[in-house]
Amino acid sequence: MRTLYFDCFSGISGDMVIGALIDAGADPLQMEEELKKLSMVEEYTLSWGKVVKNGITSTKFDVILTSKSEQTHEHSHNHGQEHSHGHSHSHGHEHSHGHSHSHEHKHSLGHEHNQSHVPHNHHGSRTYKQIVEAINEANFNESVANMSLAIFKKIGEAEGHIHGLPLEKVHFHEVGAVDSIIDIIGAAILIDQLGIESVQSSAIPTGSGHIHIDHGIYPVPAPATLEILKGVPIASNDIRSELATPTGAAIAAVLAETFGSLPAMTVESIGYGAGTKTFENHPNVLRVIIGEIQ
Repeated sequence: MRTLYFDCFSGISGDMVIGALIDAGADPLQMEEELKKLSMVEEYTLSWGKVVKNGITSTKFDVILTSKSEQTHEHSHNHGQEHSHGHSHSHGHEHSHGHSHSHEHKHSLGHEHNQSHVPHNHHGSRTYKQIVEAINEANFNESVANMSLAIFKKIGEAEGHIHGLPLEKVHFHEVGAVDSIIDIIGAAILIDQLGIESVQSSAIPTGSGHIHIDHGIYPVPAPATLEILKGVPIASNDIRSELATPTGAAIAAVLAETFGSLPAMTVESIGYGAGTKTFENHPNVLRVIIGEIQ
């Protein structure tokens, strides 16, 4: 059985998942083509390339919004690591590493769209219902649609529980942002493309400390992340930073059938997906291991 194992020793986020899957051999150009079915292509560009994190060559994936005003708007709503992709400050730094360490293909889609005006309501205030409609109207294959819908439902139910709202009334700020929509559906596209039949994961470290989100200063893990991880083993560590984002936690919580150590398997490919942050004593990457379980 072709199995994907998430080795989350430094946490998990949506962009780390996609970076790791690309690093393991998935085809980002095919993902890019599939994502055009969402009719959101003028709202973002995609970027990926090699970076070195504490000695480990890994792939950094970014979704860059095409309106500066919207980048500022989304940044104010972030939960931390995942949405501080560097829309305003760290993007160039990450990608200068990408160019200097490797000749790896660095692809950006639709530069001609960068000057296009995107209405403010396109970003930041999508409802759960709008996201479901967008996925259903896109005509993805059944596997991609089902994975994407299940992940959004997990996050929507968590947000609704925290804010005291029914699912259909949930408005997505962080997760409704274009970058998270792309992260979730893109991950589903790549997992489907790789022919993965089962998913397993390590326990999920959440990190510790405090973060600033749109509702104020909150403890790590953020309430939505903790709600999403109910029933999932959480690993402890002493890093004072947000390691698991709501999107990353939901991808693991929904897709992984079991949580634990690396299963007995014949390893076929390995990928490292870089996070935005850099830590002194360990590489901030997500490792994915793909192989056959007998």
